[in-house]
Amino acid sequence: MNGISEKRQLEILHPDRLPGGKIRAAIFDFDGTFSTLRCGWEKVMRPLMLESISGGPASEASEALQREVDDYIDASTGIQTVYQMRWLAQRVEAACRGVPGRDEWWYKDEYNRRLMEQVGARLARLERGEDRPEDYLIAGAAAFLQALQAHGVEVYLASGTDHGDVLREAAALGVADRFTAIKGAPERQAACSKEAVLRMILDEKGLPGGELLLVGDGKVEIALGAECGAFTLGAATDEEARHGVNPVKRERLIRAGADAVTGDFADLPALLGWLGFP
Repeated sequence: MNGISEKRQLEILHPDRLPGGKIRAAIFDFDGTFSTLRCGWEKVMRPLMLESISGGPASEASEALQREVDDYIDASTGIQTVYQMRWLAQRVEAACRGVPGRDEWWYKDEYNRRLMEQVGARLARLERGEDRPEDYLIAGAAAFLQALQAHGVEVYLASGTDHGDVLREAAALGVADRFTAIKGAPERQAACSKEAVLRMILDEKGLPGGELLLVGDGKVEIALGAECGAFTLGAATDEEARHGVNPVKRERLIRAGADAVTGDFADLPALLGWLGFP
């Protein structure tokens, strides 16, 4: 449990600010919060960045560059991939290692190519029935989703991953039809899909922030939810084990201002109790 006991999995950080059973809509992040199909993406992005900036093998990059890249990946977790690749393209140019034609979209395509070597294999096993959806879902995620819907909450799925990929992965996990709507990043567009979903719910549905719940493992979405007055549940997930608390994520989410933090969704009574649902 990485030094954090099961009893502390749900931590209510702002006991003076509780949902009180008023949540009418919820937005879930996908990768790392709900799904672990893309577990290990950092291990793909890191060497790409180090190789591109240094011009040599990732293992030979300076300690200073390694720290810079690690800090950036940590700080940018949760944003749309193309923005991370825009940073990379700018950093490559600053290092005087730019190559004609290698813009943010080129780096995004290369990152996706590398990432899909492992994600594609997982998807193929799922779609052939060799693996089960439970093998790639955070513990209790599907049951928590169902419980929210049973209490009349409309649940949306938002992701910085390309929209088509999110649809395929949600379908492979058997949850695509359980959401009111699924929104991934638009193809070849730099647009914040999570913010777009938030604005749609707040503006088009006319919901005040106090009736909205945002669930995510990245500080970007937690900060965005807090900014609009929504209640935020930080998912400090251990993506390899699919249960328990990741202490690095936990600290990140606490700093981002989460109202509560959990390692997974297995303790439904505690989660529903915090939300104020009987």
